[in-house]
Amino acid sequence: MKKNILYKLLALLVVASMALAACGGGGDAPAEDGGTVTSNGYQCPAKEFELEVTSTELNIFVWTEYIPTDMIECFELVYGIKVNRDEYSSNEEMYAKVSAGGSNYDLVQPTDYIVPLMVRQDLLQELDHAQLPVLKNFDPNYLDFEFDPGNKYTIPYQAGTDAIVVNTSTVENVPQSWEDLWKPEYAGKMVFLDDSRATIGLTLLTLGYDVNTTNPDELAAAKEKLSLLVPNVKLFDSDSPKTALIAGDVDLGMTWTAEALLAQQENPAIEYVYPTEGAILWQDNWTMLKDAPHADAAYAWLNYTMQGDIFWMMLRDFPYTNPNAAALEYAKANQTELYETYMASPITNTPAEAIQNGHRIGDVGEATPLYDDIWVEVKGGS
Repeated sequence: MKKNILYKLLALLVVASMALAACGGGGDAPAEDGGTVTSNGYQCPAKEFELEVTSTELNIFVWTEYIPTDMIECFELVYGIKVNRDEYSSNEEMYAKVSAGGSNYDLVQPTDYIVPLMVRQDLLQELDHAQLPVLKNFDPNYLDFEFDPGNKYTIPYQAGTDAIVVNTSTVENVPQSWEDLWKPEYAGKMVFLDDSRATIGLTLLTLGYDVNTTNPDELAAAKEKLSLLVPNVKLFDSDSPKTALIAGDVDLGMTWTAEALLAQQENPAIEYVYPTEGAILWQDNWTMLKDAPHADAAYAWLNYTMQGDIFWMMLRDFPYTNPNAAALEYAKANQTELYETYMASPITNTPAEAIQNGHRIGDVGEATPLYDDIWVEVKGGS
């Protein structure tokens, strides 16, 4: 009789310890059977790539409205690592904070043109490709760009364009060019991204100049012309420009890919127009800071969140142009409607002609202060 009781007690202890381990209790890592569920009810997939990790936290500095909640929760649940996130609204804001030192961040998301500057300033460390098996997931068309040959410092996150967004139900004469945005009829009705290089770049295009010119005379001409546009812009917003469009506070302007699509989903009258001078092309990337305190957790994050069965969430939450071929394949097989919507939209699935006619913002080296001065003076009303 006592023996049976002992067996029962031992059995209960085994069951209890298994349950505790499955919940990540007692300091053990969470279960990796794919059964972990986020607060939104999403069942997290298991790791595709195994990496040894001892860090218990990760510090990321990222663009606003750019990472699905489920993605963060899944990583935390599967790895038992706490993600600390700060956000920024422009590359310049991010660069200023990181270059000042003492930020303690592991990963940041610079757009293509600012990567070479960060490399020159010794802010980034070279990535160990041996710890990035997830690189096989990417479309080669988004790798090995001029801003980072061989992807020594970056891996792609998302790509897209800056073009014209317009509510066709309230705007009678739909603009077809960047030049059109200077027309008096649009004054006080426009939203623009608070993005110095893109806004100065599109102004340069209207003058027939290169978006990356370093010619002081051409930049002076752009400054003069841009000073005529800025008073007509009702709102500069890089956090959520779609909000003003959806609310009807503005009728048109310049914005990014996903903001236009999300606005269009709320109001089908909103259209995205690729200007005749050419759209601005860009790609955001993950980079690891030179003194990242949790490099092992950073590699784990990059490999896990860029899995196809995780990164497909970007089509759902932040539909920019997705460079992750594995994510698109996963969506095609498992999220068919979402995939077909993405592929059918000329906003997210950028037409080849728009890419061919587009302009990629690049590093302008010693001319960078000239661009900064133009932005500060024109935005300040000087």
